[in-house]
Amino acid sequence: MSMSGGKDNGEPMMDLNMTPLIDVLLVLIIMFIITIPIQTHAVKVDLPQNNTHPPKVDPQKNKIAIDAGGVVTWNGVPVNDPTLKSYLDQSATLNPEPELQFQPDPQTRYEVVDQTLAVIKRSPVTKLGFVGNEQYYNRF
Repeated sequence: MSMSGGKDNGEPMMDLNMTPLIDVLLVLIIMFIITIPIQTHAVKVDLPQNNTHPPKVDPQKNKIAIDAGGVVTWNGVPVNDPTLKSYLDQSATLNPEPELQFQPDPQTRYEVVDQTLAVIKRSPVTKLGFVGNEQYYNRF
C-alpha cells in the first residue's frame, strides 16, 4: 500500500483521517461490553433429601410394581428412579440376595416399563422375576 502526502501541485490533503475515529469507536464498544451486567441463569436442581430412615429392603423378596398411571412402587411405596437405584444397590449387597419381583400393570405405557427395566438392568441385581405373565397366556 502506498501513502500519499498530497497532490503533486502542493495542495494540502483534504481527506478525513479515519484511524482516530475507529480507535474511539473500538474503545466505546469495549466500554459497553464491560458495563453490560452479567446475566445469571438459574438452574433448578432437585437435590436428594437426607433420608434418616433405613431403606425398605426386605431380605427375602422385594416387589417393583407399576400401576396404570405409570407410578413405580417399591414394596407398595412410590419411588423415583434414583431411590429405586439405591434400593436395588442395597438389595444386591445382602447375603443371600433377595428375590426381585417385577409386576407392571397391563395398561401401563411401555416407555415407563422400559425405563424401569433399564434402571434394574444397570443395577447389580441378579435375581429378577416377572410376576403376572400368566394373564397374557390366552392372548397369543
